[in-house]
Amino acid sequence: MESTYIKLGVNIDHSATVRQARYREHPLDRGQMVEPDPVEVALRCQSAGADAITMHLREDRRHIQDSDVYRMREMIQVPLNLEMACTDEMRDIALEVKPEVVLLVPEGRSEVTTEGGLNLLANRVAVGDLIRDLTEGGIATSLFIDPDPQQIQAAAQLGAEYIELHTGAYAHSVYNGTLPAEYDRLAKAAVIAHDAGLYVNAGHGINYSNITTLRKLPHLYEMNIGHSIISRALLTGIEAAVRDMKILMNGQWR
Repeated sequence: MESTYIKLGVNIDHSATVRQARYREHPLDRGQMVEPDPVEVALRCQSAGADAITMHLREDRRHIQDSDVYRMREMIQVPLNLEMACTDEMRDIALEVKPEVVLLVPEGRSEVTTEGGLNLLANRVAVGDLIRDLTEGGIATSLFIDPDPQQIQAAAQLGAEYIELHTGAYAHSVYNGTLPAEYDRLAKAAVIAHDAGLYVNAGHGINYSNITTLRKLPHLYEMNIGHSIISRALLTGIEAAVRDMKILMNGQWR
């Protein structure tokens, strides 16, 4: 019987954004009053019930730094979900760090955060080669894609274990009056992915308000949420922010 419990992966990138706002040129990325430490934030998320920690090592290192990734791997006890672009550099780092899951995402230097899903149809060979390398290295692969049937079928054909449905359009629809259409699009995509043998995750723009509808998606395995939790933590503390989100996701805290 399929579990109805939805896992929470907490994305801690924007705790590093706060650090880098003041200490970008500092020779150290922790200690000697360099704060906040993303690893400490992650450990507090873990103690509050986070099922996984997500972090994005971007090519321009705008927030998470290489040392954050290596320390995170050593310190946390829950799975590490490493977001990364489809590059040789990031592949090599992932194969050394050995996160439980790599989430492949498109990456643009001008964007504030990842916008839009991977185009698997246009990048089938490169993504397929990277999935093969990661699989041989004992790392599961997730693909950040739009809720499009062709992209989902391509993800299954390429050998990914997970997809993460891009929920940005859904988040915008809550405010512009197109919620039913965007929710239905995600729901249909989730069914197609599940039938293709993929685990269904969701991420981007999920907050304490729009999650109450999104959590009803069929076959939803995990949500990866960052900005909203880090923002709430400024008012409540990170532990309460994580617990509050888990209650909204599942009606209980585990």
